[in-house]
Amino acid sequence: MVPYVKEMLSRFPAEFSLVHAYGPEALAFSDLAIADPDLAAETQAIQEEKLREFAEEMFPGHHADCFVACGEAGSVIDDTVEHQTADLVMMPTHGRGPVRRFLLGSVTAKVLHDVSAAVWTGVPLAIAEHSPRLPYRSILCTVNGTPESESVLRAAATLKCMYGASLKLLRVVDPMPTTEYDMTAYQQDRIEAAKKGLRELLAAVGVDAPHSVIEGRIADCVRDESRQIKADLVVAGRGHSQGPFNTLVSHLYQIIRESPCPVLSV
Repeated sequence: MVPYVKEMLSRFPAEFSLVHAYGPEALAFSDLAIADPDLAAETQAIQEEKLREFAEEMFPGHHADCFVACGEAGSVIDDTVEHQTADLVMMPTHGRGPVRRFLLGSVTAKVLHDVSAAVWTGVPLAIAEHSPRLPYRSILCTVNGTPESESVLRAAATLKCMYGASLKLLRVVDPMPTTEYDMTAYQQDRIEAAKKGLRELLAAVGVDAPHSVIEGRIADCVRDESRQIKADLVVAGRGHSQGPFNTLVSHLYQIIRESPCPVLSV
């Protein structure tokens, strides 16, 4: 992730913070922490020193505010975002299977759901196999026709201008369920309406970019389109306009897990 973070720092004059959350296991044994009240403070100091060393090694020449806390990582990140009024969180995710993620939860899922800042993330395999082509040269923006689509496209258009990258706009339409009735004409109307919506969206934002509407499973379509245009970054929405309970967040999890490149969600 370091090359991506360095690139972001070189493009935007932003303050930079590193956050590390460690669990109670770092205290070795909880009974020891009770018996020796200095142990917790010593452990905190060790973790802080490790983070400072990481900052000096990986980001020489950049001042980094280092925040270390014992606690659940998602909550620590959320608290830091609020404290720092951060605009962007950059973090990897384990990218575990959907069932395990649903049962056990995920730091990334919590951050995507809770924080107000934009979130840049990707599964380790995508980050490792996707050789950083920096600055970004190709950006895929996926929208869904909700009110937040305009803000998502504006974010992608801003990055397009900042990086001099190409931009492709994508809308995915869910396939119709199998029934005894012929729904072809109805589905075609949905696709044509989606195409019209994209043209109106581009006009509203004042962006000229190729665009397409594809029928299928959203994660599959975004993955395949990313590969086709050799995207370096996918920009997507998080469903803020739909309230705390919506299907867009689950779609975003799928996109992140299967994307061949990092994903920026706004």
